Amino acid sequence: MYQFSSGFELLELTKKYSIPISEVVINYEHEMTGDDRDVIIEKMSSNLDVMRKSIERGLKEDVKSVGGFIGGDAKRLYDKIINNFTISGETVSKAVASAIAVSEVNAAMGKIVAAPTAGSSGVIPGALITIARKFGKNDDELIKSLFTSSGIGIIIAKNATLSGAEGGCQAEVGSASAMAAAALVELMGGSPDEALNAASFAIMNLLGLVCDPVAGLVEVPCVTRNAIGAANALICADLALSGMKSIIPFDEVVSAMDSVGKAMPCALRETAEGGLAKTATGIKLKMNMRE
Repeated sequence: MYQFSSGFELLELTKKYSIPISEVVINYEHEMTGDDRDVIIEKMSSNLDVMRKSIERGLKEDVKSVGGFIGGDAKRLYDKIINNFTISGETVSKAVASAIAVSEVNAAMGKIVAAPTAGSSGVIPGALITIARKFGKNDDELIKSLFTSSGIGIIIAKNATLSGAEGGCQAEVGSASAMAAAALVELMGGSPDEALNAASFAIMNLLGLVCDPVAGLVEVPCVTRNAIGAANALICADLALSGMKSIIPFDEVVSAMDSVGKAMPCALRETAEGGLAKTATGIKLKMNMRE
């Protein structure tokens, strides 16, 4: 009844039942798991709680990663923001700082929500929690937007991949950015069509992004890519809410991402055998770790 495997099918369900994407996804989850609505919402509420706590920890503490390459950058950026020193503006900078905070907590083996992966865990909380605070959205609205992001993730997982090892970082941060962009649109009162447009823009902007972790760790350049994913989500949501439409339909954008991922050399798909991982500094850092 509420099953969907594509953006087209998802939109058809929202039209058939006159409900937002979030409600389709909640009903889909009920059909898949048999859990009652209250149980499903409570589980997502728990996810939101973990997201908030990881942001708070990353912004307040000088979190150090296991590999030692990163740590404390979210706090440093946030200190700049509260001192009114930011080029990109307070909202974007706060979303970026929050995304980095979650990424640093992840790299320090802290508790995060894989959304959709650990390597892209900062994008969705960074974008959604920042915007919810700015516009005074309550937890019920925020939780529903997380279901919207889940709906986008389900479609990508069914038709492409969320794995950097299979599709490069476009499949991780790109997907996370698309999930966040669609969720932001619903959070701000946009339509399901606008949500899909935002998701399309987000993937387009990061199409072809490789996965090249230095020393094989989810630290460099993963953390700053989470920052870009969060900022990209905000921009794409604004584009869609302004009335801009994606010329390429969402399902075709996902298909293109899948094709691009399959065409990527193995060296650029999380093997640490190409890109930044194979720069002189990248190799040196890897050797230093071994020593």
